[in-house]
Amino acid sequence: MKKTWGGRFQKATDPQVEAFTESISFDHRLGPFDIEGSIAHVKTLVKAKLLTAVEGKKLVAGLQKVKKLLAAGKLPLDSSLEDIHTAVEKALTRLVGPLGGKLHTGRSRNDQVATDMRLYLRHAVIEAVEAATGLVDVLSKLASEEKDTLMPGYTHLQRAMPVTLGHHLAAYAFMLIRDIDRFLTAWDRADALPLGSGALAGTNHPFDREFTAKQLKFSSVAMNSLDAVSDRDGFVDFLAAAATTQMHLSRLSEDLILWATQEFGYIEMDDAFATGSSLMPQKKNPDVAELVRGKTGRVFANLIGLLTVLKGLPLSYNRDLQEDKHFVFDTVDTVVGSLKTMTGFISTLKFKREKMEAAADQDLTLLATDLADILVLEGLPFRQAHEVVGQVVRHCIEHGKRLQDLSEYEFQSFSKVFPKDTASHLSGHQSVERKAAIGGTSPKNVAAQAELLKKQVVLIKKHLSQLRGK
Repeated sequence: MKKTWGGRFQKATDPQVEAFTESISFDHRLGPFDIEGSIAHVKTLVKAKLLTAVEGKKLVAGLQKVKKLLAAGKLPLDSSLEDIHTAVEKALTRLVGPLGGKLHTGRSRNDQVATDMRLYLRHAVIEAVEAATGLVDVLSKLASEEKDTLMPGYTHLQRAMPVTLGHHLAAYAFMLIRDIDRFLTAWDRADALPLGSGALAGTNHPFDREFTAKQLKFSSVAMNSLDAVSDRDGFVDFLAAAATTQMHLSRLSEDLILWATQEFGYIEMDDAFATGSSLMPQKKNPDVAELVRGKTGRVFANLIGLLTVLKGLPLSYNRDLQEDKHFVFDTVDTVVGSLKTMTGFISTLKFKREKMEAAADQDLTLLATDLADILVLEGLPFRQAHEVVGQVVRHCIEHGKRLQDLSEYEFQSFSKVFPKDTASHLSGHQSVERKAAIGGTSPKNVAAQAELLKKQVVLIKKHLSQLRGK
């Protein structure tokens, strides 16, 4: 097939080169965005009097027919067409005749693909934010429901202090709120129109780029044509946001994988979100969480991959930039899929509250910090209180006793500062109730956190509605 750029060439493209350089096998998902950009370009051409109003209407009608062919899976996507931009233009020309050749007036594939990718990025941001919001919604509801459920909190994977399950789950919800903000920043970073920048130097025609931007609902136009055709910062921002999100999901997965073990036994997975073993009939495996954890490597690699492509590029456009799509498309699919699947996984979990509470209640020394704070309230400097309680802890371990089961005599054998009713102040529920300062694990605080998260979800959904209107 004749190339759109073949005028100065005397030989056909070598089949190996054609196969190596084509991008239509993966950039076809830009089709709807390419058509959207082309319709805006047609209107700009009409405004610049480079097309008549009649020609403009005919081209727009033709592009809308091409859009229907694409949606129906009937648009030819042969590799000889090179890319989706050429495929759309060729299909349009078949429909409207030689007039289709006027579509590309004043436009390069360089500013065309930069525009298509930014339009696609909007779609990707909405998908990612919507999926993350769904998981925040589930986590915030569970945080509210589990605000009183006692469990051990951990540092270094060692039991540290009592917390509530609701507090633990809310922590991940707040991480995702930050992730959503990062995705929205990627939208803002790419909210300037590249179209009209030409191949690198701008256009010779009197284009009203602000008019074009308004058609495509960009907030502004890119102010430097060299920068516009080679800028991929918005995609770096998106991949960085996705990498952070996937890292948070991986941390959540790790907790859930541990909790699903018999050693922890804190959760029971729904059969619909677990898998078995081809050899061992008894197995019920947390494959969803493990795959989310494993896919994190792909998302990290995509970010590094794009940064590596960009790091040595001179201005302006270079064909290396074709590779950006692999990284972006795969990341969108991976992070959105991970968020949605994790939402289903968590929403169907059964939490073994008795097992969690027993782990917190039966631990010999989980209330050591609370015990030290009792001494502090009696006037003992914290460092001295820490030393005294360390000795009490050693005594409990040696004698297999819980701190709360020690007698008044035992407490006072370590320090006369201990009040007579020390043991009565030591329980897991009292411990979390005392964490009443903002951000602590008290049930009242967790309820406030859940309420804040729910309000954030409402605001994000409202913002998403506004973005969909752009």
